[in-house]
Amino acid sequence: MTPTRYVKLARDVTSAATAVMLLVPAAFAQDSAPAQPQDDHVLIESEAFTYEPGPPSLAEGAEYSVLYGDPSGEGVFAMRLKLPDGYHIAPHFHGQPEIVTVISGTFRIGSGEEADPKATTALEPGGFFAYPPGSAHYAYAEGETVVQLNSTGPWTITYVKDEDDPRS
Repeated sequence: MTPTRYVKLARDVTSAATAVMLLVPAAFAQDSAPAQPQDDHVLIESEAFTYEPGPPSLAEGAEYSVLYGDPSGEGVFAMRLKLPDGYHIAPHFHGQPEIVTVISGTFRIGSGEEADPKATTALEPGGFFAYPPGSAHYAYAEGETVVQLNSTGPWTITYVKDEDDPRS
């Protein structure tokens, strides 16, 4: 990617992220607050994870649990996404790095602005990927799949095609 194109992409990502950030805080409101970065430490036993529907930036069927930090605010956070068998996340990008570890199931990840199930890489438990800001990608879940997403907030997701955005 040429430097000029990168600067334009960075501006586009920043503009889209700014528009989306206004919608993000309500998407992560929880009854019980997750641990914040200033806490001494966090310890959550595996059977203690609780998931709730959403967030609204993902199509119906996804569930999430914020483990650490606040995805709608500044700073580091960790959250888990639980996806049902056959779940698809349309091509999208983020305004910040996305760092993901597969916890269970099979997470098929592909790069680009057009989803092609045949062009994905199947990641099983322990599999890992990281995408820099502005990098378009998409995913499919095989079997119930749980992934842990780590990043810095505010977390944003911008779909390549507006019609793929469940918030519209």
